[in-house]
Amino acid sequence: MSKAKEKYESNAVELFRTSDTAVLSTISNSSQDYPFGSFTTFASNVNRELIIYASDLAEHTKNIWKDSRACATIFSLSTEDDKQASSRLSLIGDFSKIKESELETYADRFIKFLPKSASYAQMHGFNFYKLSIIKARWIGGFGEIAWLDTSNWTREVPKWGKNEKEMINHMNEDHQNVIASALNKEFAIKDEKSKILAMCIDGYYVNSSNSLYFIPFRVPCFSEKSIRAELVRQAHQNRPFEI
Repeated sequence: MSKAKEKYESNAVELFRTSDTAVLSTISNSSQDYPFGSFTTFASNVNRELIIYASDLAEHTKNIWKDSRACATIFSLSTEDDKQASSRLSLIGDFSKIKESELETYADRFIKFLPKSASYAQMHGFNFYKLSIIKARWIGGFGEIAWLDTSNWTREVPKWGKNEKEMINHMNEDHQNVIASALNKEFAIKDEKSKILAMCIDGYYVNSSNSLYFIPFRVPCFSEKSIRAELVRQAHQNRPFEI
């Protein structure tokens, strides 16, 4: 992968992992298969699946029942005069309803990032869906445009995903200094009580004073061994930032 493509990939992952809203484009069931755009909140899974919690009454839900194909566009609006300089990521794929056997895992993850959505469970007709990505398009501004390498966007949930809670508890209980030093290095925030909330192949989320901060890995980690190696690397690298 070229240096430019590596940069695009890194920037796209950062936008994906630090966003929770998107424009969702589905194929309209009621308007002769014309595209239908809507707003949605989302959470990213341990891999790079995109998870939504949708009402049966929503038009986009009815659309994906008939045709699973969809595109989620995530963007960060530029504060400059030229709005075309805004970064955006379009994720193309197919939606599927979360199986009953996986429901608790997906629901727990979604609610971690969007806790107010827990109240939707009291209403009837809300279900979790995942977008399995087949293509990813990145635009980082003028001249920074590319179809991304899909190899990391189409991966299944890694085996270590089943042990995520144990890994988080271990880090929070025994290696809090590693978490705090990473937070200090990346965001200049000094918080000895910061804790990991969630992990993914691309990094981990730190909760500090009820705000979330994403700490990226240098490369995607698909095994427990690679995660341990990356955390050890960060621990050594971030020693000057220990509190």
